[in-house]
This record gives sequence, C-alpha cells and structure tokens, in this order.
Amino acid sequence: MPEPRCNSYYNATITDETDYPQLEGDIRVDVVIVGGGFTGVATAVELCEKGYKVAIVEANKIGWGATGRNGGQVTGSLSGDAAMTKQLKNKVGAEAEDFVWNMRWRGHEIIKARVKKYAIECDLKFGHLHTAYKASHIDELKQTFDEGCRRGMESELALLSKEQLPDYINTPLYHAGLLNKRNMHLHSVNLCIGEARSAESMGALIFEGSAVLNIEDGILATVTTAKGKITANSVVLAGNAYHKLARKKLRGMLFPASLGNCATAQLTPEQAQNLIPKDVAVYDTRFVLDYYRLTADNRLMFGGGTNYSGRDSKDVAKALRPAIERTFPQLKGVEIEYQWTGMAGIVLNRIPQLGKASANVFYCQGYSGHGVATSHIMGEIMANAVVGELQEFSLFAEMSHLRIPVNEWVGNQALALGMMYYKVMENFR
Repeated sequence: MPEPRCNSYYNATITDETDYPQLEGDIRVDVVIVGGGFTGVATAVELCEKGYKVAIVEANKIGWGATGRNGGQVTGSLSGDAAMTKQLKNKVGAEAEDFVWNMRWRGHEIIKARVKKYAIECDLKFGHLHTAYKASHIDELKQTFDEGCRRGMESELALLSKEQLPDYINTPLYHAGLLNKRNMHLHSVNLCIGEARSAESMGALIFEGSAVLNIEDGILATVTTAKGKITANSVVLAGNAYHKLARKKLRGMLFPASLGNCATAQLTPEQAQNLIPKDVAVYDTRFVLDYYRLTADNRLMFGGGTNYSGRDSKDVAKALRPAIERTFPQLKGVEIEYQWTGMAGIVLNRIPQLGKASANVFYCQGYSGHGVATSHIMGEIMANAVVGELQEFSLFAEMSHLRIPVNEWVGNQALALGMMYYKVMENFR
C-alpha cells in the first residue's frame, strides 16, 4: 500500500491533489520512468514534448519524496562544482568552466519557461540572499559577486554590507550578504504536480501506489509491479534515495541524508514584513547551513541540521527551534505548525550520477541537497539521452565516482564522520 503524504506545509496547501490509478494489466509505451518526483516528471515532460509515449510509475504519490520535502529554493549553487570542473577539463578543456557556470542557471530557465507555458501556480518568487555567517566568510561572497559580474550578471547581483542587511532581513546574525535576483523560491509540490498534469495533457500515463518490484532488460525492458507490468524501449530510474533498484550497478554510490524542515504558524503580514522585508529566500555560508524563506501565506519555513546517518531526525521542530530563535529572536516561542524530513541523495564527490544500469535502463540521481534546479537540468539531459542525443549525458556518465563497497549503513556512518570533520573545520574557517 502507498504511504500517505508527510506532514509538510507543501502537502497541507496542495491546490490540485492527485488521484492517479494503480498500474494494472499490461501496457506498452516508448519510455517508462520509475519515480514521480522532479527528475522523473521533468524527464516525462521533455519526452512528451518530443512526441514520445511515456509512463510514470510512482510507489506513493507524485512529489511524495524529496521533491515534496525540500526548502523550495532554486539557486545557482552546485556543491560539486570544483570536482565537476576538474573532471570536465579532461573532456572539454577550457570550456569546462563555462559549462559548469551555465549549468548553475539552466534549471532556472527551464522552470520559468515551464511555469509560464503551462500556467502552473506554484508561488514562484524571485530573490535570494547568501549570508556571511562569519566575517571571514565575506571574501567568499565577494569572489562569487566578482565572477557573476564578470559573466554579465551585474544587474542581478548586489553585495550588501552588514549595515544594509536590515533592508532585506531583520536579524543581527550575519556580517554581509550577496543578493541574487535571478534565484527563486517556490511551492515544490504544486510545481511537480503542475508538471505532471502537463505531461498527462500530452498523453503521459501516470500511476501512483505502484511500487516497482522488478525490471527485466533485453531488446525491450519490462517493469513489473504487484498488479501490472509495462513494456518499453527504455527505462529511466529516477527514484534517487528512495529506491533500491539496480543494486548491482548502484550499490555504494549514493547515500541518503535526512533533511529537516519546518514551518511556523501563520504570521501577520506585519510580522512577516518585519522578518524578511523583501521576501527573499536565505541560506548562509556554513558547510552545514540554515536555509529559510517566507511562504505565500506568511509562515516562516526553516530548514537545516542535516542528519547524515541515514536516519530521520525524531523531532525536527525541537532540533530547529534554537536556530530559528537565534536567527530571529523576535520569534521566541513561536508555534511550529508543520515539521517534516526528506531523504536527499548524497554523492561523495557531489557530482550528479548519470549512467546506464544496462543497455536500455538509464539512471539519474545524487543532487546532494541542490535538487530543485538540478533535477530539471537532468530531466532535459536524460530525455535527450533516451532519444539518442548522448553528448551531455556521456559527459556525466564518464565521470569518476567513489564507491564504498560495503552496506549502506556503514557508508552512511563514514559520511557522517566526514561531515563531523567539516563541522569541526568550520571553527577554523
């Protein structure tokens, strides 16, 4: 049986809840996509627009996993950018830096165009602030600002001093900030459902409550669930940290990390204006950071405290309250109405993992906490790969990744130890 949606702000404010059927009987399509989150749905939209017959098979509900459990921020941050650039230089030479830079913003353009084209209501807003948690972090913001200006973004960026920050955010916590007007924030589940409806309008078949039990490859591939099966020319695995398929190929490559989020009770318009006067989304410069924003109905949505052990945090609200009240002392004692966790797929070198589990079974995973924008980029790349346009897919598929050849639990403990090291090093940064 499918699991119900979690107690998130997003799920409490869905404007168009889905009720897709379970897969029953035998179906034939061009491409079957396993996973109804951003990666799977974005890939489906791209393929439908190319005229392909597509089916999405989701174990629970559209947007049920990490897609519906994130902070809703669409930013140009790529945690694996340095590693990605280094490996790409061996493939494309001097163009590597431009490729990675353009990739930072490519997801933004896809989302903006799709929201406009299909009239998707998802509370899309522009503006983001990257804040210096320590004075020593200001140079990092300056470097990002200088590169952005050098690449033509000077009209969209502003480096803010500590004295200028109160115009954007009412907290004494930070030492400077980088304002980015290209970055966005949105309602993740409404976006994903809107995209699924768009794919459906172009002929996509969508099945919920239909966990995949087995995949048989061959000249044609067959995806089997409890009550049905789909035969297709190609399969795309898009479940990220929420599936256990193709273990022979994927074991030891991706590790789940629990991201905690919460949302306060509804604030008055005056309270919301007092917190974040310009309605920008925010995250800070630490390795393990806080990220937050206002929702469309004036709640503070606040995330942080990633748990790298592979287990969900037991009481997210209790864990995040000190950070909320440290950031906004004026919210001391505020009611937290929603709290939820979600499993991000963490890759050791932070480079998204694309490849083939077999001749016609593709996989795409591992955004390491930067999935809203990146998943849409990967959806475009995966759709192109399925139809035979392999240039970008091959760049990622040929990248080297570390594999921990042990069970997932041991790998997660190694990851947790590594992040503990970075937390300690934060004191010296």
